[in-house]
Amino acid sequence: MKIAIIGSAHPLRGGGISTFNERMAEVLQQQGHEVAIYSFSLQYPSFLFPGKSQFTDEPAPQGITIHSIINSVNPLNWVQVGNRIKKERPDLVIVRFWIPFMGPCFGTILRIVRRNKHSRIIAITDNVIPHEQRPGDMPFTKYFLKSADAFLAMSKDVLKDLKTFTSKPSVFSPHPVYDNYGAPMGKQDACAQLGLDANKKYILFFGFIRKYKGLDILLDAMKDERIQQAGIQLIVAGEFYDDEAAYLQQVEQNGIKENVHLFTQFIPNNEIRYYFSAADLVVQPYRSATQSGITQVGYHFEKPMVVTNVGGLSEVVIHGKTGFVTEPDAKSITDAILKFYEPGSIPNLYENLKLEKQKYSWNTFLSNLIKTAFPG
Repeated sequence: MKIAIIGSAHPLRGGGISTFNERMAEVLQQQGHEVAIYSFSLQYPSFLFPGKSQFTDEPAPQGITIHSIINSVNPLNWVQVGNRIKKERPDLVIVRFWIPFMGPCFGTILRIVRRNKHSRIIAITDNVIPHEQRPGDMPFTKYFLKSADAFLAMSKDVLKDLKTFTSKPSVFSPHPVYDNYGAPMGKQDACAQLGLDANKKYILFFGFIRKYKGLDILLDAMKDERIQQAGIQLIVAGEFYDDEAAYLQQVEQNGIKENVHLFTQFIPNNEIRYYFSAADLVVQPYRSATQSGITQVGYHFEKPMVVTNVGGLSEVVIHGKTGFVTEPDAKSITDAILKFYEPGSIPNLYENLKLEKQKYSWNTFLSNLIKTAFPG
């Protein structure tokens, strides 16, 4: 088929979304499809973007066609882009929807594309009801949802939210593994890259730092005497999208400065393996969630995980088999971390991780997507 993907791609960082879209394009091309990504010339106005830069210095992925042409705040541009894709007549349009802010832009483009009476449109909905709500969320989301023919949700919670908005074909298919971050390294080599002592016990918090991700809860867990007596240290790897000062003050007040290692710059793709390979355990202390790409990076590196029982996290991390599912409070998270370090607390842990990882292939995900876009 001729396929158009609408969403973030190089040179935009886009969190995991750009990486996801690029990897999806690669796999679709390997399956024999003709694919182009329609990304942004302007994704967010600078005053709406919480990070330091929207762009990466990394080289563009090889062999993928990326058109950086969408301006998220210019309605004239939406008409131009819509007409361009309409004339291209892709058989399938895959659009990533992660935030209501994009609803007017994407909804307008897709309404124009539909006029060719040929293209089938499916939306991968990362979120339908956002983590951090803003004025306009509901009408923007409704406007967008009316423009697609079908939907794929990567968590059952998002699928449930979708069903409250639309009766169009919708399916749950878990987030596939991020398998494009390189091979795992030995702990010794990874720690050497990060300037850490490989003889220490390390847990990892990875990803953009936002309130809903609960880093403050984990910092409170780190002050627990049992954690300190066990010699457990925390690696924080990811850029602050919240007030940095509040977290630094918490580290000072909790007396854990010596046990917390902050790598709070944007982490380029080619360095991600250092952090996961250095860690014994990945911890996601989220207050709320839909799905998380971090769990799928964890599976790629075959790392056990502690996640909170929110959103779709417990659908992916199997309690007592590939990690632990706990409540989003400091004591529960502390108990789970300590339990992980008890010898034999999870029988056959690494065999379980390898087996579970096999469920999250790109071929399975894309097969579900295409079947949903073209039912019957």
